[in-house]
Amino acid sequence: MGWAWKEEDLDLILVPSGFLIMCVYHLFLLYRYLKHPETTAIGYENHNKKAWVEKMLLIDTKDRGFSVAVLNSHLSASTSLCSISLVLCSLIGALLGNSSSNFLTSTFILGDTSKSTSSIKYIGILSCFLLAFACFVQTTRHFVHASFLISMPTGSVPVLCIQKSVIRGNNFWTVGLRALYFAITLLLWIFGPIPMFVGSVATVIILHFLDVNKAPMIEYGSHKGSTSDHLRKIGHELASVIRPFEHNGRP
Repeated sequence: MGWAWKEEDLDLILVPSGFLIMCVYHLFLLYRYLKHPETTAIGYENHNKKAWVEKMLLIDTKDRGFSVAVLNSHLSASTSLCSISLVLCSLIGALLGNSSSNFLTSTFILGDTSKSTSSIKYIGILSCFLLAFACFVQTTRHFVHASFLISMPTGSVPVLCIQKSVIRGNNFWTVGLRALYFAITLLLWIFGPIPMFVGSVATVIILHFLDVNKAPMIEYGSHKGSTSDHLRKIGHELASVIRPFEHNGRP
């Protein structure tokens, strides 16, 4: 007897294929970020954040309230997403623990509607939201640490320490958002393997256009050299004006 096609086989083909497409794309994005960061939006943002930290440290400590306010805005965003992820984890955990919650496994869903597959769906979604929660917590931690360092009154904190905290916070923020993207595709799996596969392909296409950076890296030059040259030029002009008066005033 030959192999008989069943609707449950769609989950065995489309779901791993969609998940593999998402994973391969993010591995390729990680390779580009490590080898050619200027071609990715993440590398472009990290480059600007490093320059921002360097410029903020040129300001007096008493005038750095604006920089702390910028970090606080990032803290508010990460805290909000952290709370949302935790609430969704609790909701999915309640649905997973309720054995009678089979209202989504209707007959119109084309695919496997067994209880074991439904449990796998909820566990996968729960794992993504837990990962997002952990990443946003780490984002909050690093941005809080950066706020303490950048407001240090002595001003003796190395620039690299603050840059490392800001970049790590931004990287955890990015990973948390990617975990939410994976969770969205797994949520589509509840309605069948076909929406999940289509959602994975659409997500990869949209993320490809968002992650590609075609703008050149901004060169943030130091203003120290230009300021000193300007002051030197003013000094020479004043000397050239004062010198004739001094010469005429001599006996």
